[in-house]
Amino acid sequence: MATYEMRTMTRAEVDMAVEWAGTEGWNPGLYDASTYYAADPTGFFIGLLDGEPIATISAIAYDDTYGFVGFYIVKPEHRGQGHGLRLWQHAMAYLGARNAGLDGVLAQVSNYERSGFSRAYSHVRYGGQSTPAEAPDGIERISTADLARIEAYDRPLYPAARRAFLEGWLGLPGSHAFAAVRDGGIEGYGVIRVALDGYRIGPLFVDSESVAEALYTTLTGAVPAGSNVYLDVPTANPAAVAFAERHNLTQGFECVRMYTHSAPDVDVSRIFGATTLELG
Repeated sequence: MATYEMRTMTRAEVDMAVEWAGTEGWNPGLYDASTYYAADPTGFFIGLLDGEPIATISAIAYDDTYGFVGFYIVKPEHRGQGHGLRLWQHAMAYLGARNAGLDGVLAQVSNYERSGFSRAYSHVRYGGQSTPAEAPDGIERISTADLARIEAYDRPLYPAARRAFLEGWLGLPGSHAFAAVRDGGIEGYGVIRVALDGYRIGPLFVDSESVAEALYTTLTGAVPAGSNVYLDVPTANPAAVAFAERHNLTQGFECVRMYTHSAPDVDVSRIFGATTLELG
């Protein structure tokens, strides 16, 4: 009789989960795994059938009140047999009473609703190509040395503090991070990172459309001309949708942001691009 085991992933197994995400067509960043793992090393789970990895899930506990679910993948030949559901239940037990968020593919939304999640809004992935550009005035390159300033700007725009995550995110290999600065204060920031296909922008958090324009121009100008670039836009921000369309970005796949409790109180009108669909 087959034996099914569920346990916390090793760091190397998180790399495997990212590879599986690439196979699913999610286009993960090439160097995402280390930063994801740093966010909550005990929040990644794997299901093994007779020792073979067949299912993965992450359940990142950012603090005592908020968590985020991602990397819910079962190998195609093992789907529909209950292995994924058992791992899902294991992950949700880990998060406990926290408000849990996720970005669900459309085909799974009804299943998430049956598990107690409610729809908030959608994210649509828009894609285009980079063009050469010089950074406008007021745009500064940032790094982990700027962590405290970026963390303070990020906090009102994300449901929980995420210092460990941001520390890694600002220093990803092959990435570029910039902030819009005026009179010493930050008016927005963004990161573009190398992915399996091209580059992904996230987050793109700003105070205004003009700042979004300046940062987007800088971010896309920082990578080789003609590269594919992708931005995950929240439909709850009509200005961000209009921004993507104004730049002639092509609409790709859609997923639905869902929560077990009410949607967190963040100003979505300042979110022009989600950080990552895998960790929120």
